[in-house]
Amino acid sequence: MRARVCVVGSGPAGLMLAFLLARQGVEVVLLEKHADFFRDFRGDTIHPSTLDVLDELGLGEAIASLPGRREPGVAVSFDDGTYRVGDFTRLPKPHNYLLILPQWDFLDLLAAEAAKLPGFTLLRSTEAVDVLRDSNGRVTGVAAVGPDGGAVRVYAELTVACDGRSSVIREKLGLVPVDFGAPMDVLWFRMSREPGDPEGLLGRVGPGAILIMIDRHDYYQCGYVIPKGGYARLQAEGLDGFRRRVAGLAPMVAHRVGEISSWDQLHLLTVQVNRLETWHVPGALCIGDAAHAMSPVGGVGVNLAVQDAVATARLLGSRLRAGRLRTEDLDLVRKRRMFPTRVTQRAQRIAQSRLVGAVLRADAPIKAPGALKLFQRFPALQALPARLVGRGIRPEHIS
Repeated sequence: MRARVCVVGSGPAGLMLAFLLARQGVEVVLLEKHADFFRDFRGDTIHPSTLDVLDELGLGEAIASLPGRREPGVAVSFDDGTYRVGDFTRLPKPHNYLLILPQWDFLDLLAAEAAKLPGFTLLRSTEAVDVLRDSNGRVTGVAAVGPDGGAVRVYAELTVACDGRSSVIREKLGLVPVDFGAPMDVLWFRMSREPGDPEGLLGRVGPGAILIMIDRHDYYQCGYVIPKGGYARLQAEGLDGFRRRVAGLAPMVAHRVGEISSWDQLHLLTVQVNRLETWHVPGALCIGDAAHAMSPVGGVGVNLAVQDAVATARLLGSRLRAGRLRTEDLDLVRKRRMFPTRVTQRAQRIAQSRLVGAVLRADAPIKAPGALKLFQRFPALQALPARLVGRGIRPEHIS
């Protein structure tokens, strides 16, 4: 196959980029190694900055019709009380809230809209395994394996790696991210939700562990934060021990922890915080998690990926359509998106070190940090974390 652009990976970055380029008349082939988008325990928070972009695309009503939940803020419980971390209602309307929405619903919407465009092709069950190069070493496309095991080759003027933090394309390009480390990993699992349970986003902090509970109407998507590399030690304690830990952090679900009947129900997220200093080589570009893996702190990964895609389409779309893209043009994306990446990762690393790491090392009751108590005393301050998380640094727009 031949196209102007080959995008690898149809997560938020890849699908949004392919959609936006096709809207501009650029022929795009998008490769997705899975048959569908249904994979649980992925980022499900759609932030105001992304909702603004969807409005600009005329998709505001469509996203609002999906089975999401609007959340005005995040509450975190410590041993000395419950505190609101951020108040999104203090942000400008209309999107002064977080939208909790299964990622597959978000991606299905984008794929359906993109499929209406003549220049868009989505190849499902097609896994990229290498890049193609010309005699000068320039990347000229992607080698992949199709659903029947046969070889697929897509030749393109530009290849964009959007295949996540373990990017195959990034590895084949020889680009190595700088790793900043993280003190924790996260175990994701489901827990049923009953009438009368608290609504919304809940955080519970205790000695040596943090439990995040995301309200999905009839169940909670739970994230249990553990010390980095601590999964084997947790397993050694046995499943009963893990159930007791969960019940201790969230007594309201103590009678339900028996729902966790196997370690297979737990999905381990190995947390990474890293970024590339160089995002491109001749003929290829990395964006999203392939360029910068984000910590789950703040739940901003999806939105940083979308912002990367919007900036890439705006900066490169017209050049691609006209057939005059230069290698040096690819660095425009890094120059535009590196600052928000650095600032966001720096904030995440501070939170990991001063809050998450301290909690995971603790063996005594945990009291709320002074900053949260200050936010409680002066509620207007809750707009600051809401602004950083909800709008981010340098939010992008379609035009």
